[in-house]
Amino acid sequence: MKRILIVIIILLSMPLVFQSTPTEIIKLRTFDALVKEYQPSGNFVILNITEKDIENEGGYPLPRQRLAEITDDIMDKGAIGVGWVISFPQADRMGGDKEFAESLALYPSVIAMFEDGKGKYPKFTGTVVKGTGSYGILSEGVKENLNTYENTTLQGLAIAPTELDNLVRRIPLLVKTPNDEWIPSFGTQIYKALLGVRTYIINTNENGIQEIAIRGLNPVKTDSLGRKWISWVKTPETDLQEMDVAGKFVFIGVTANGVMPQIATPVGLLEPHKIQTALAESILIQDSPYIPDYALGVEILIFLATVSLIWLVLNALGITWGLVAGVIIMLCTAYTGFALIHRGILIDVTWSLISQFITGAVAFYLRFREQYKLRQEIKKQFEHYLDPRQVKRLQKNPDLLKLGGEKRYATFLFTDVRGFTALSEKLPPEQVTYIMNKVLTVQQEAVQKHEGMVDKYIGDAMMSIFNAPLEQSFHEARAIACACDIRKGMENLNEELAIEDIPPITIGIGINSGHAVIGNMGSQNRFDYTAIGDAVNVAARLESATKDAGVDLLIGESTENGVGFELRKLKPIKAKGKSEELQVYTWDLNSVWY
Repeated sequence: MKRILIVIIILLSMPLVFQSTPTEIIKLRTFDALVKEYQPSGNFVILNITEKDIENEGGYPLPRQRLAEITDDIMDKGAIGVGWVISFPQADRMGGDKEFAESLALYPSVIAMFEDGKGKYPKFTGTVVKGTGSYGILSEGVKENLNTYENTTLQGLAIAPTELDNLVRRIPLLVKTPNDEWIPSFGTQIYKALLGVRTYIINTNENGIQEIAIRGLNPVKTDSLGRKWISWVKTPETDLQEMDVAGKFVFIGVTANGVMPQIATPVGLLEPHKIQTALAESILIQDSPYIPDYALGVEILIFLATVSLIWLVLNALGITWGLVAGVIIMLCTAYTGFALIHRGILIDVTWSLISQFITGAVAFYLRFREQYKLRQEIKKQFEHYLDPRQVKRLQKNPDLLKLGGEKRYATFLFTDVRGFTALSEKLPPEQVTYIMNKVLTVQQEAVQKHEGMVDKYIGDAMMSIFNAPLEQSFHEARAIACACDIRKGMENLNEELAIEDIPPITIGIGINSGHAVIGNMGSQNRFDYTAIGDAVNVAARLESATKDAGVDLLIGESTENGVGFELRKLKPIKAKGKSEELQVYTWDLNSVWY
């Protein structure tokens, strides 16, 4: 069992340790479903340039002079700053770049840059790296805005890298260049514009980036690559006609069809300016979700502990209580994962739960197979000796059968065919076999009828036990009733044999009750279920003495004491191995009530 558990742990841990694509997608989708929903900070508003606005303005792109007018109108409405999530790498065909740049210079403002992968980068931003390492996501090239805007406004990289399932969840606050310089994201630059800071502080350790600090704000926790988990806050939205922007920093973008790309997120398709707004909102959330650098280690520990515990309880407590304990373990694991995620610590237990289910299923199957094999062994061992109802009871509850031997008070019945040797000499072997099978079948059917057990056949003799392996009430009376049915069966059989000119078969029956050791006896590789003890020997001696006593049934005194009716008392007999004579009885009627 230990080897099986080790194999299960090794196989199930591989997707977790190596962070396979399916397990990572499951993990991310779990985070999507369970992270807490946050309210907007109240510091931002989204201004959408809509399809109707584009029609009213005469098409897209809007002249830069018009953008300057919009910027001035927004600030006149009481906004505290403006961020255009639009890039301006080419000159305005209407010559309005200077006017737009001058307008931006008057207010806290940011314009967007986008990656183009051509290996060119803008002027670096001041950063201080503290710690043992320098990590981060490497940019492959940025398309800069016109030099006209370089000294009038801040520029931020509007990027939205996707996860394995092509959804945006984490955005780097800063990205690196090949020269170890840093480019801030658009949402990060917002705070630089509002707070007037010049430098970002990147705190690192041996695992990577831990947090990014901006003077005037609490440090922002990130993953080891400097990515911030986005909380998809429902920031208020407005448009050019309403322009409800008082006291807010305004994120401006185009929602008109076909202008800006829509990007897949866990909350649907969003335009770039809405994604950057969500990043800016997330930076302000104190308990905003993040994946700590120790997350994988904790997930592996949870996996190892809970999977091992599931295996242990299912094997130690049995199927029913093991299943109950296993369900409790899974519920506790699920609650732990939910509580951690709800508190913003993104540690996933989904794969642990899946592994617990798989491990439990394997343990349950092995335990069931073990029980099934035990039941089959019981059936194989007893189906030819016990009544089918008793076999089913043993299969349903194997604990009724205490293997290995136990002392029990039982009744033992022995039979023997009289004159079998002489009969064998007169008849062909095939006919002898035919007769013996008939005789033993009559006896076996009678024993099973009264729920006894045929212990063994010894040539022409049979040994049976009552009150083992299952406990029976009135087992003494059952044995006597069984003897009466054997008599009846032999009378009917002799009538059948007479038709075939076969002489009648007579048998002797001995019954005795007493204590004996009953169970599996024999060697380690070969054993039989049987009984050993003086009471068993006496029953055999009584059967042997039936001929001398002139009856076909002799019953011991201990059996007579246990029945509720009166037996016919005979003269005491001398039995081999006994110093004193044995008081014996017989029964002449054809039925027994019990």
